Amino acid sequence: MTVRTTTTALVAALAATAAATLALTGAGPAAAAGLQCSVDYTTNDWGSGFTANVKLTNAGTTPIDNWSLGYAYTGNQTLSGSGWNGTWSQSGKNVTVAAPAWAATLAAGGSVSAGANFSYSGTNAAPASFTVNGVACNGASSPSPSPSPSPSVSASSSPSASPSASASPSASASASPSSSASPSPSGSTGTGTGTGKAPALHVSGNKLVDANGAQVVLRGVNRSGMEFMCVQGYGFSDGPVDAASIAAIKGWKANAVRVPVNEDCWNGYANVKPEYAGENYRTAVKNFVYALRDAGLTPIIDLHWTQGLYTGNSSGCSDVNSTCQKPMPGAGAATFWSSVATTFKNDPSVVFDLLNEPYADRAVSGLDQAWNCWRDGGSACPGIGYPVSGMQTLVNSVRTAGANNVILLGGLAYSNDLGQWLAHKPTDPAGNLAASWHVYNFNTCSSQSCWNSTVAPLAAQVPVVVGEIGENDCAHSFIDQVMSWADAAKVSYLGWTWNTWDCGQGPSLISDFDGTPTAFGLGLKNHLAAVN
Repeated sequence: MTVRTTTTALVAALAATAAATLALTGAGPAAAAGLQCSVDYTTNDWGSGFTANVKLTNAGTTPIDNWSLGYAYTGNQTLSGSGWNGTWSQSGKNVTVAAPAWAATLAAGGSVSAGANFSYSGTNAAPASFTVNGVACNGASSPSPSPSPSPSVSASSSPSASPSASASPSASASASPSSSASPSPSGSTGTGTGTGKAPALHVSGNKLVDANGAQVVLRGVNRSGMEFMCVQGYGFSDGPVDAASIAAIKGWKANAVRVPVNEDCWNGYANVKPEYAGENYRTAVKNFVYALRDAGLTPIIDLHWTQGLYTGNSSGCSDVNSTCQKPMPGAGAATFWSSVATTFKNDPSVVFDLLNEPYADRAVSGLDQAWNCWRDGGSACPGIGYPVSGMQTLVNSVRTAGANNVILLGGLAYSNDLGQWLAHKPTDPAGNLAASWHVYNFNTCSSQSCWNSTVAPLAAQVPVVVGEIGENDCAHSFIDQVMSWADAAKVSYLGWTWNTWDCGQGPSLISDFDGTPTAFGLGLKNHLAAVN
């Protein structure tokens, strides 16, 4: 599943820290009660722009209602997009962050974090002072507030949407992702010791099990954004991927998050803006993955969009670049997985999903040939004009890099057909392969009779993870059936998708990144609360 258009985008992980911890005194209720606040200001700067993150803490004993944080820049820093976790606006050099509706009151001892992207040239000095509700945070000895940045601000405009390729026929949501995101570091060193809160996983028979041999059934959500925002030039993710957003996912009792990513952005190809490519992109993905892991959520890295010029049957786009789903991965996917495997090889809590939704069956003649193409790639794929990396090649790339992580392999027909999966299962010296299955109400295999005849026999022999479940009617009666069936079969499943798109145009679980469910998402939320 994927999306066609994007709006604004935001970037990056926290880096340089410039903390400004100040006392709140002066006129008004806060000052009268002797309240105090602190503001921590941090940036991630890539030379022509940066992500600004502010953390406001109420250090007093009285709540601060309808808080509004103000500060001013001394250079030409200009707000880009609409920011997250607050209403960001700018007038001249003055910046205001107003409380979001879901966090209008800052409790005593509480804190709230917000972020936004800015462009600039020249120097990028940190703000010298901050105000809250017009009251200067400039020291407990100040008898009265000093002037605050102007409260009269105009919202900054968002970049216009950039068209991206349509999703596959089995994943045809057309949605406009909401505003921006900033991956934040998890506090992990990134060394991948496997000691995070998410369990270290391996395959045992037809089960995923932890280090103690106990079965782990993954139930969670997809977090779309990193597969398309970077290649379309907007940022790293659609909507926030910070600690608050991760906490919202955990609030649904999820224990896993699937993270779709992009080959071009990870490998650093020239068609991607440098600020969103290569090491910058890899850092953003790593930060998010480690943050999920440390929060106790199993991260699944999914190669969603790949390179390869394909204009045949069911083509998603006529672009050689990774701007849509391709029927099979190209040569660059092997480089991608070798790099990903090297990055996470010491962390068995991270799961690898080799390709989102293969559809070689739409590109070659005959189902048997399609499954041979799926496994072997290369000359087994007549009808696909670029060099294809088959699943065996990608498994080899991961294992040669020294990674024994669990690997998921999606079947044909956009991962809806698992009929010949076992017969074409690649060789794996680690014995850590599992099947990935996608099921929507508009797929061919969307009935319990098909699940019982096709998926259940496979699930009796290898672990099956339903990487995507969804329906296109903004309801949840179909996924209710899928989840009940999967629970009985001890099969894992993840809902598509934790994004604030219009669920009337495609499966979208939430209407707000605080975890407010759509009518569709309510079915998953209630079910996870009952079983996890």
